[in-house]
Amino acid sequence: MPLTDIQVRNAKASAAPYKLTDGNGMFLLVQPNGAKYWRLSYRFLGKQKTLVIRLGFPDQI
Repeated sequence: MPLTDIQVRNAKASAAPYKLTDGNGMFLLVQPNGAKYWRLSYRFLGKQKTLVIRLGFPDQI
């Protein structure tokens, strides 16, 4: 099930990093300092890869 805007905005920092999955390999990584990063996991030539998706400057996200 896709993440909603409210779920992303309400994601709070915890003692360890955690993922909120959005489906099809896309997830939001929430860091202990409160930083949030969109990432995409995929396989290429049999190897697991993770792509970091940058959407703008931190104060604009």
